[in-house]
Amino acid sequence: MTAPIQIREATTADGPELAELMVEARRAAVPAIPNSVHDADAVRWWMSNVVLPQYEVWLVEEPPGPPLGILVLKDDWVEQLYVAPSRTGEGLGSQLLDRAKAGRPSGLQLWTFQSNLRAQEFYESHGFSVVERTDGSGNEERSPDVKYAWQGTSAARPSLSSPEDTQIHQDHT
Repeated sequence: MTAPIQIREATTADGPELAELMVEARRAAVPAIPNSVHDADAVRWWMSNVVLPQYEVWLVEEPPGPPLGILVLKDDWVEQLYVAPSRTGEGLGSQLLDRAKAGRPSGLQLWTFQSNLRAQEFYESHGFSVVERTDGSGNEERSPDVKYAWQGTSAARPSLSSPEDTQIHQDHT
C-alpha cells in the first residue's frame, strides 16, 4: 500500500531533492519547453541560496519518498510548478495549484512557454486566462511565452468604484 499524498511547506533540507526534481522535470519536458540555460549545479545553488530563503515553496510527496512536485510562489506569482515526469497526469500539479489558489484568493499570475501546449491546457482548465503573449525577448531562454492570470475568487475581488477602475479591469481581462 502506498503512503498518502501530502502537501507541505518545503524546508532548507529539501533543497537538494527539489533542485534535482526541477532539473529532471525540465529535461523531460524538452522539446515542449526550451533547454534550460542553467546547468544542474546552478539550479542547486539557486534553490538553496535564493528560492528556499526568499520564496514560499510547497512540495507534494508520498512520505518517506522524495518530492514528487514543487510549487514556488512570490507574491501573486506562480514562479515555478513542476511535477516528477513519472508522476504527471496524476493530479499532483492540480493539488499544488489548488494550494496556491487557497493562499492567494485575490488571484495569481504566471508565465509559460508558448510551445508548452500541455501547460497551457492545464492552466486554462484551472481557470487561468491569457493576458499577454510575447516574443520571448524578456526571458532567459529567448523563447516566446504567454502570461496567464487567474482572477481569484469572487469574494476576494475588490469592488470597482470608478469608471477608470472599470476600464483598467476590462483592459486586463
